[in-house]
Amino acid sequence: MATLIRNKLSNKLSNAATAVSNKSQAKVSGMFARMGFQAATDEEALGFAACDDLDYDHRQGMQMDILTTDEMGGEGSGDGGGLEGDSHYQRDGTGPPHSASKDGEPANELSEVRPKITAWEAGWNVTNAIQGMFVLGLPYAILHGGYLGLFLIIFAAVVCCYTGKILIACLYEEDEDGQLVRVRDSYVDIANACCAPRFPSLGGHVVNVAQIIELVMTCILYVVVSGNLMYNSFPNMPISQKSWAIIATAALLPCAFLKNLKAVSKFSLLCTLAHFVINVLVIAYCLSRARDWAWDKVKFYIDVKKFPISIGIIVFSYTSQIFLPSLEGNMQKPSEFHCMMNWTHIAACILKGLFALVAYLTWADATKEVITDNLPPTIRAVVNLFLVAKALLSYPLPFFAAVEVLEKSFFQDGGRAFFPDCYGGDGRLKSWGLTLRCILVVFTLLMAIYVPHFALLMGLTGSLTGAGLCFLLPSLFHLRLLWRKLLWHQVFFDVAIFVIGGICSISGFIHSMEGLIEAFKYNIED
Repeated sequence: MATLIRNKLSNKLSNAATAVSNKSQAKVSGMFARMGFQAATDEEALGFAACDDLDYDHRQGMQMDILTTDEMGGEGSGDGGGLEGDSHYQRDGTGPPHSASKDGEPANELSEVRPKITAWEAGWNVTNAIQGMFVLGLPYAILHGGYLGLFLIIFAAVVCCYTGKILIACLYEEDEDGQLVRVRDSYVDIANACCAPRFPSLGGHVVNVAQIIELVMTCILYVVVSGNLMYNSFPNMPISQKSWAIIATAALLPCAFLKNLKAVSKFSLLCTLAHFVINVLVIAYCLSRARDWAWDKVKFYIDVKKFPISIGIIVFSYTSQIFLPSLEGNMQKPSEFHCMMNWTHIAACILKGLFALVAYLTWADATKEVITDNLPPTIRAVVNLFLVAKALLSYPLPFFAAVEVLEKSFFQDGGRAFFPDCYGGDGRLKSWGLTLRCILVVFTLLMAIYVPHFALLMGLTGSLTGAGLCFLLPSLFHLRLLWRKLLWHQVFFDVAIFVIGGICSISGFIHSMEGLIEAFKYNIED
């Protein structure tokens, strides 16, 4: 009898200790989720992803263990199963049920609790979206634009800040009492509303296509920059840039097996810290050579043939509009959104302008597409290795986001899907679905091999989808949905941004395509 009592007491103590441990780990994970560290896994790509689903699923997965443990009061949680694996938000059907439907059905208590973020945390996400590793291409933009390039860095910050605000304004409509009510949730919803009633889904398709192009191009850029950095870090090794790109892609093949972003998020803080260290090292080296700065090399004229590419590079570095609706919807005080946009874009403008100018003054006409290639060999090898690690760890998020958009558009849209579902009844990925993912990885490799030009690809992406998502569509949607309530100066700004964005987009696209076609022909012949 005494032995039985001791065993029961020991089991209860063990269960209680395990429950407390699980709860503390879950709260730590929840704290990092609320701080927005998961958004730093890939600063640029998060800005392009369909973040309404990705961001919410990821946050819910990090928070669900806290809610489950609290409701169960620690009973029955001694196995610690709530923290092992990702069952809360995988596709196997064991995740939490969704919130109440529009028909008025009662909502599940777990789904009502949605983590909210402060204005500072929202600013952290925006900063990570517009201060990513692609700022390393900005000094190359100054090379072909001179002082006009610096002006465009400021101009792009002002315009992107403004279009971000008007995009959020398109989410709201006035009710009968004159109060603003949020009636839309995403960029796609805004686009569909603008095309209704004749083409209710056309706008959403256009936005999704732009997302897919930008996400895939971002993946290609990561492979290109990885091959470029490794080749320039070890020039004496008998390995070509193409071979380095193949090696990098081989390391990225496991991305095809991703079912969620929980594993990727573990590296988010390390990526951000590594990028911060890299920027500090580059700027510190440039400041050490301040006496040799070539102020006379900063031009007042532009290279007509190459400057349009620089426009795309600058615009691409500011893209964040896609995920702003989701971010604003998760803020504790949405009224602080405008203030948050102001200080994040002012800070980005100052830091980008200083980084680009200081780096260009240091190397002048010798400035390369990726500025770290200008560093001395000893420093370059260390910095480039950090950058390659960051690029490889950042690749999974845009890849996963592109897969999500493709699957939802072509494989998971119920009766309207073009192809059967990639997942079986048990939630496991089918073999042909895995094959399609592997093909997407190989496609990014082939593009990186045949067009291994970082600046050209970045300029093309910025001109084609960046200008469209940041300049053209927000101003067009604002005029379409709210034109009756706009003041004359707002209409003028929207029209001016649309025209300027269109000119920049077309010119940058044409020049980038010319450069890419020439590069592609050269690599085919080679």
